[in-house]
Amino acid sequence: MRPSWWRTPVGIAVLGFVLVAAFYVVREHWGHVLGALPYLLLLACPLMHLFMHGGHGHSHGGRASGSSRES
Repeated sequence: MRPSWWRTPVGIAVLGFVLVAAFYVVREHWGHVLGALPYLLLLACPLMHLFMHGGHGHSHGGRASGSSRES
């Protein structure tokens, strides 16, 4: 099996360039980043619920995962 693109040398180099560019953009626009921080925290709540909902035993098929129904 081939590794994912992010684990190749090119992917690691691209990730490094993106991180350096993001650092400089945030450094130059720090005032704007701090102004948007409360909104980003509010946006994080529904996003975490949306993407992490399946990790605590909910099953939308009628039964919780791991439980067995006896007839």
